[in-house]
Order: sequence, then structure tokens, then C-alpha cells
Amino acid sequence: MRGVFFRISYPFQKTFYLLSGDISGTVNFLGSISDLKKENENLIKENNSLSSEVALLKDEKKENETLREQLNLSSRKKFDSEASFVIGLDPQKLGSWMIIDKGTSSGLAENMPVIASEGILIGKTAEVYANTTKVNLLTESSSVINALDIETGAKGVVRGEYGLGIVLDMVAQTDVLNSGDTIITSGLGGDLPKGLLIGKVQEIRVSPDKLFQQAIILPQVGYSKTDVVFVIKNK
Repeated sequence: MRGVFFRISYPFQKTFYLLSGDISGTVNFLGSISDLKKENENLIKENNSLSSEVALLKDEKKENETLREQLNLSSRKKFDSEASFVIGLDPQKLGSWMIIDKGTSSGLAENMPVIASEGILIGKTAEVYANTTKVNLLTESSSVINALDIETGAKGVVRGEYGLGIVLDMVAQTDVLNSGDTIITSGLGGDLPKGLLIGKVQEIRVSPDKLFQQAIILPQVGYSKTDVVFVIKNK
């Protein structure tokens, strides 16, 4: 009887054994996949961390190179200026103001001229805090700067047009303006040093009251693309 039982049950035992072996192998295989997945996730995290560090180092290198380049180009030998990075811009993209990373702790105060490389005037300090400063750009509607045409000697004031551009206004009808002329600060009023570059005459027109000439001025730099600026602390 026992022999008959073993002969009958043998195929089932064999099948169970094979299934057991398959299940055991499957469990081991799935365990290996799980281990590989965890290892892969750890490698991805490590790689992302390294990539982040590399990006940070590249950004710091770029900032240092930019600052070094701008320092070499700026008029810092002529003026006591404070180099600053731009850390914020007008969110409405109207070109009215920017935020820089220096403030009273670096000797900054209100109404100080702010220039880009090569002594190009872009605005004046407005709201000064301990470590940051809001700079009103020349395009800001309340900005008014005494200006001079280098080529002809024509005088007027450069004012902002609601963040859209800058205009040379209040130029006498007897003065001469030419397209392409260079406009600089005149130094009148004593609030700004003379000779800071503002831009070039792009278009000449007559004021609405027909009493003066006006000229649309093309700035020498794109304010929104400026990374480093210099605040002139002595005028």
C-alpha cells in the first residue's frame, strides 16, 4: 500500500517541490530588484546632490568672473564706488526699479548715483536698508536728471516715461540736437557728477506745448540685463 501511495503522490510532491523552488527563486529575484531599486534611488539622490553642488560652484564662478570683469571696466578709480549685485527687478517688467545687495552697512544712502560698467548712469538709490537698497532707474516716472548733449552743448533734463523709456526734455528751440548725439549728466544742481553717460539721441520731436525740443534717448545698457552695478558714494 505504501508503495502505491508514494507512486500516486510522487507527481504531486515533485510539482510542489518545483513550485516551491520557483517561489523561492521568485522571492529572491524580487528581493534583488528591490535592493537594486533602493541602490539606484540612492545613486540618483547622490547624483542630484552632486549636480546641485556643481551648479552652485558654476554660478559662484560666473558671479566672480562677472564681478571681476565689471570692476575692471567701471569708473571706480574716479569715484568711491561700492560694487553690488542686482538681486531683484520690477516684477511688472516696467523697468522702474531694481534691488541690490548692499545698504547702509556698506555706506550707502539715498539719492546716490548708480552706474553700470564704464560709468553708465542707470539710476539713483531710493530706499536704503541695512543690507539691501531699492534703486529707481532712469525710466522711473519720477526720475529727472540734468543732462547735456556732448556734441552740441544743448542742455535739458532726462526724465523717465513710466518705465517705458527715457526722454530728453526742456531743450530750447534754439539749441541743436542731432540723431546719434551722446547725452551725459551735466552736473547742474550738484546732485550728480558731470560726465556720466546716459545714452544716445534716437529721435527728435517737439514738445506738446511747442515751446521746447524733446528727444527719445536710447540707453547704453539694458537695465533688466545688468547683473552688477556700482553706487557712487562721493559726488
